[in-house]
Amino acid sequence: MADKRVDAEQARLEESHSGKADWKQWGPYLSERQWGTVREDYSEDGNAWAYFTHDQARSRAYRWGEDGLAGVSDSKQRLCFALALWNGRDPILKERLFGLTNSEGNHGEDVKEYYFYLDSTPTHSYMKYLYKYPQRRFPYEDLVRTNAARGKHELEYELLDTGVFADDRYFDVFVEYAKAGPEDLLIKISAANRGPEAASLHLLPTLWFRNTWSWGGGGSKPLLERVQHPNASVVGAHHTVSLTQEALPDYFLYCEGSPALLFTENETNAQRLWGQPNASPYVKDGIHEFVVHGRTDAVNPAGRGTKVSAHVPLSVGPGEMRTVRLRLTRSVPAQTPAPFQDFDQVLAQRKGEADRFYHAITPPAVKADPDRARVMRQALAGMLWSKQYFHYDLSTWLKEHRVGPESPPWVRQRVRNAEWFHMMNDDIISMPDKWEYPWYAAWDLGFQVVPLAMVDVDFAKSQLDLMLRNDYLHPNGQMPAYEWNFGDVNPPVHAHATMQVYLLDKERRGGKGDIAFLGYAFSKLLVNFTWWVNRKDRSGNNVFEGGFLGLDNIGVFDRSSPLPTGGWLEQADGTAWMAFFSQQMLRIAVELALHNRAYEEFVTKFFEHTIWISSAMDRVGENQDDMWDEEDGFFYDVLRFPDGEATRLKVRSMVGLLPLGAVAIFDEDILDRLPTFTRNARQFLLRHPELAANIHMPSEPGVGGRRMISIVDEKKLRRILTRMLDEAEFLGPYGIRALSRHHLEHPYVFRHAGQEFRVSYVPGDSDTGMFGGNSNWRGPVWMPVNLLLWAALLRLAAFYGDGFQIECPTGSGKQMNLFGVAHTLAERLIRTFTRDAAGRRPVYGGSEKFQSDLHWRDCMLFYEYFHGDNGAGIGASHQTGWTGAIARLIQLNGALTEEMLYAPDLEQQLFKVGRP
Repeated sequence: MADKRVDAEQARLEESHSGKADWKQWGPYLSERQWGTVREDYSEDGNAWAYFTHDQARSRAYRWGEDGLAGVSDSKQRLCFALALWNGRDPILKERLFGLTNSEGNHGEDVKEYYFYLDSTPTHSYMKYLYKYPQRRFPYEDLVRTNAARGKHELEYELLDTGVFADDRYFDVFVEYAKAGPEDLLIKISAANRGPEAASLHLLPTLWFRNTWSWGGGGSKPLLERVQHPNASVVGAHHTVSLTQEALPDYFLYCEGSPALLFTENETNAQRLWGQPNASPYVKDGIHEFVVHGRTDAVNPAGRGTKVSAHVPLSVGPGEMRTVRLRLTRSVPAQTPAPFQDFDQVLAQRKGEADRFYHAITPPAVKADPDRARVMRQALAGMLWSKQYFHYDLSTWLKEHRVGPESPPWVRQRVRNAEWFHMMNDDIISMPDKWEYPWYAAWDLGFQVVPLAMVDVDFAKSQLDLMLRNDYLHPNGQMPAYEWNFGDVNPPVHAHATMQVYLLDKERRGGKGDIAFLGYAFSKLLVNFTWWVNRKDRSGNNVFEGGFLGLDNIGVFDRSSPLPTGGWLEQADGTAWMAFFSQQMLRIAVELALHNRAYEEFVTKFFEHTIWISSAMDRVGENQDDMWDEEDGFFYDVLRFPDGEATRLKVRSMVGLLPLGAVAIFDEDILDRLPTFTRNARQFLLRHPELAANIHMPSEPGVGGRRMISIVDEKKLRRILTRMLDEAEFLGPYGIRALSRHHLEHPYVFRHAGQEFRVSYVPGDSDTGMFGGNSNWRGPVWMPVNLLLWAALLRLAAFYGDGFQIECPTGSGKQMNLFGVAHTLAERLIRTFTRDAAGRRPVYGGSEKFQSDLHWRDCMLFYEYFHGDNGAGIGASHQTGWTGAIARLIQLNGALTEEMLYAPDLEQQLFKVGRP
């Protein structure tokens, strides 16, 4: 008989998926930052950062969402709970995380706080969060002023640099959630004084309704009110129906110890912001005014409103921890005389179930290394905490900006996203980073779903479905890129993500795949593929432009702007991405055709597309306008001038490595099982023999008779890998750099019309303002593309076997097969986060506090990208969104063997690892 304790979290997942019980009704769905977002921008010039600032956020009601510290909400963000704090010195109540805007930071927007997602189960039955709160006055002005004085060649000025944490004068504030039931949430807040003296701290657990009533169709105002109870302070929450939302059932918040309850309204303080009279004396910042400035008239003595805080002033001794317990539940006070009687028991039970859940998906080799297991678990916790309720009704938003489908083009051009009237977002979505990027991005999501599928494959599938739904996907077939410009172009990784999640789900189902899910995705991806072919292949010759493609400033020019030379770019990465897209569609079509022969026509279609696109990168003969450079043994972008002339832009970058990722493997029997496709493919190649000349064709069998389609044949593969595995070029100590280190001493320079365009190796923060200046692909290590290269190496290893040996690193004299190369790359990426022999984590660079302090060194951050030479984290500090994929790498690299790689059904071998 199965141990039910082991299966408890899995059972909750099944109950949620089947609709038996909605265990995901409550979760960490608040944003970390709602201010400064496009949704809240109603300015005339589109400057979202300046229109709604951090300083205004405490006083101004949001239109489209809510933010908070360590917060949770229901799945439609009607009722919200989060923590507020005051140390007796700060000028404002700490209700949300502070950071610099894009123009304030010397390297773009940047959160200036220390907070950590320590744990979470996929149903959020147990969650743990840590916030480090200084006991000194928070240095808001210093952070803004000092960063403003620094240039792009200087480091960012961080909160630790200000001295505010000197002598450990800070609180570790832990927030834990545990669900006694789907609508019964236990909340434990623990404050530990790490300083040498007693210090005061005001804890203010806060409950509020999102303001929907101030806008048209929002319905009547809901109500929070004090409810009598003999053993606790209790708040009753009564929601109301609106035209756009169903009502939330009544909830009650129980506060142990009967603290004072401070009520106000979640409504804008127009008097403070604009000098206009308020309709009521009780406004959004009323609790701030009461606690910080002692204004007793700022909160409602009648004990009612739409926002309430329990006020718990504490004096915490040195080394002491004080705890506050709360419970948010449907249980009415008259039937709940002892709301905290089972609190500790349930909390301990949920924590134990979380431990067993993660134990089940952690391979034995990883369990044997507690530090790796910790990194893996915190990466997944970050993924799960980064869910957010995202509400954005474009039709309404555009009308509020005085733009409609009938508006002339010049009117629509003044407002961003004006071509996306159809869009209606009203969902829980996995975010890249809930502070720096509190909006979904299509290609980020394609990587986020892979680690998410390790713990909650149904949620991963739902995220993939979202981007293909009619209220997301544009009628013309384009997938939305990101909030600042839905019409920008992200790399087409959705088909790959769909296949990865399908295969993981198939393994979970005992070998029976969800064909309905795969067929739906395929039908919508067909539309998206057609958009790419029609819109991004300017000359119809199967080479693609793509534009931005997510690689921000990797190239000579800003890809989102017109070229200073005129003409256009034919992009090696854009074309490789499209070959990759086509290959993934081919893989999906094969899987569908094995269940329904009608799909064999699509197998043929995408086989031919893949061949056409792959061969276009290196046509037969010596062609100076091909992307493949035979002399250098590398792929480059091609710049085409208005007169038709062309030149290669010889920047050795990730652009030239991405063609390695376009590789698809099929088992030996696939040709026999799809006879119509096999006949069509042979006829196609007889008609077009020139297309097969410079790529690897499936007619050449590999290990176990496997078949492979790849942009690169064996000769090209060896030449590219020789550069990629060279430590003086791409192979850094902690992964593959986005730009070759060769360009440190040999910058690429392009001159045109008296202008000079230079690309140099920059291992850390960006030194250019291109594309906002807050991102850098000119040297650092980026996790998502490393993950694709690693996966491609495994597939190439599964085809070539032990017969393919290459020097790794280049020049070392050490020969290894491609499985060994993949393992080496994975280990370099993983050791970014794990302690080295000296006990230091490269991700934390020279930050001694993070390296050696007992209370800091095991709190993991998953940065946007990593220094190309020393592995230090750079960019957004909580972009678990795609850096969280390190969890999948740790899981697989700890269990995958060569024997598994060479066994039949390669893909399913990969997904057997970590099956609960």
